[in-house]
Parts: sequence; C-alpha cells; structure tokens
Amino acid sequence: MSNTQQGPAPVASEWTPLKPRQVSFDWKDTPLHWLPGNPFATHTINVLHLLLPAGERWFVHVYKQALPLITDDRLRADVIGFIGQEAMHSQAHDDVLPHLRAQGLDPTPYTAQVDWLFEKLLGDRTLPPGRARKWWLLERIAIIAAIEHYTAFLGDWVLNADELDRRGADPTMLDLLRWHGAEEVEHRSVAFELFQHVDGSYRRRARTWATAFTALVFMWQRGSRFFMANDPTLKGEEGKATLTDFVRSGRQGVLPSPGAMAKSIPRYLSRSYHPSQEGSTAQAVAYLAHSPAARAAEARTTGGS
Repeated sequence: MSNTQQGPAPVASEWTPLKPRQVSFDWKDTPLHWLPGNPFATHTINVLHLLLPAGERWFVHVYKQALPLITDDRLRADVIGFIGQEAMHSQAHDDVLPHLRAQGLDPTPYTAQVDWLFEKLLGDRTLPPGRARKWWLLERIAIIAAIEHYTAFLGDWVLNADELDRRGADPTMLDLLRWHGAEEVEHRSVAFELFQHVDGSYRRRARTWATAFTALVFMWQRGSRFFMANDPTLKGEEGKATLTDFVRSGRQGVLPSPGAMAKSIPRYLSRSYHPSQEGSTAQAVAYLAHSPAARAAEARTTGGS
C-alpha cells in the first residue's frame, strides 16, 4: 500500500469496514472512584478523559490534511472511517469532564496544558508550501501511527481486563472504555498503513516512536498525579501517585503491566511489524455487537427500539 516503501503484509482476515457509532453515556450514577476502593487505578485510567478530547481532535485535523496524499481507494475509505470514529471518541471522553467537575475534580488546569501540546507544539506551523510543509505533515502522520500502536495496545488490554469486572467497576465507565478500546482494535492498522503509504521511512518511524512514547509517559504520569493530588476525597499521603502503585496495579490486573508495555516496544520497532498481527478484530466486533452504548446508537440510527 506504500507509495515509497513496501512494508509487511497485513493479515487480511483482520480488516473490517469502519463506521462511527454515535454513542452517548449517562454519568449520573457513576461514582468518582468508579473502580471501588482503588482511586489510583481509577485516576490513571481517567487520564484518557484528559488526553483524548484534544488528542483525537488533532488526529482528525492532521488526517484531513493527509487525504489529498492518498491514492489507494480502500485506504482512503479506511481513513475516512477512522476520522469518524476518532471524532466520536473525542466527544465521548469530553462529555465525562463536566461529571468530574460536579464531583469536585476540575480538570481545567491539566487540559489547558494538553490543548497547548496538540494545538501549539504539534499544531500547524507557518511554513512555506512545498518540502517543509510536507515534512511537518509526514512527521505528524508518523507520530499518530506510533500513538495508535499504544491506543490499540490499551484497547486490547481493556477488552481482556476481566479483573475490572471482578472488582465491580462501574458498568457505564467500563462500557465507554471497552467501546472505545474495541474501535481502537478495529481500526488499529489504519494509521500505520497511512504512514507506509505516504512515506514508510523506518528512520522516521523509529524517531517519532521515541517522541510519542516519551510524551505519552510524561503526560500520563503527570495526569495521574494531577488527579490524585486534586481528588477532594484523598488526604495527605493518600493523594500521591507512585511508581509502586503502578507496578502493583499491573500485577493485580487493573492496569496494564509495565512488562507488557515494555514488550510492546520492540514489536513496533521491528521491521516486520504490522498492527494486524496484534489484537483480534473478531473480539472487538463481538464486543461492539453487545455494547449497551453501541447497541443504543445502532437502534437510533436504524430507527429501532
């Protein structure tokens, strides 16, 4: 599918047509600590609500600029489907923020920093038409491919995180996370295939992976610490987020384990990597078929009950 460099072949059976699902969620009964007794895991996952609204709006903005570069019809359709899904993800997570404010946890100081990252640091630059402007577009396409490796990793994790169910996680929040995670698995190959199509440089892939991974780790730990420090129910040492908490939560199965995250690095950096080799489209589609939010969205779309 690449214009310039042939990458590894995708697993054909893992492809599926993409469509946005116009989901909505009612947060009135969701507690602040939606994973009972575990504010650290709750807030570490809650960082998604801080990063994704601005981040996925940025994905959409960049991909709209990339559309004229696409010469493959199926890839163009996949990118358009990806844009629709990402726009819905941004809206769904953004809708959680008023609920957090109502519970005494105002995310505005942190989300302002996230907005700056995506709108200013990674946003459009005043560059002359031609080589420099295309270089910056290709850099951002490559960064998105690296980020999508981790969103697919997280999507696959949450679809299989049975410990969240066993510990009584709020069903509405769990459905949001699994609906989103299933769509990340469903479209996991699009960002990588777009990058391969418009550029495919291994050097750029490795360099932008380092940029994306460093930024994600920094922003995630900062967001977790922000939530813990500003949680009105936590006092003193209770409001601290530590590496020990993260390792312990990974061992318990309520967060991805550091080991699993580390093992994902060489997979992405392998020259034989293709996202279709990871996760299961069948599992993702099966979840979407019975997700309460996705089913309600389908009923609204088709006029059913």
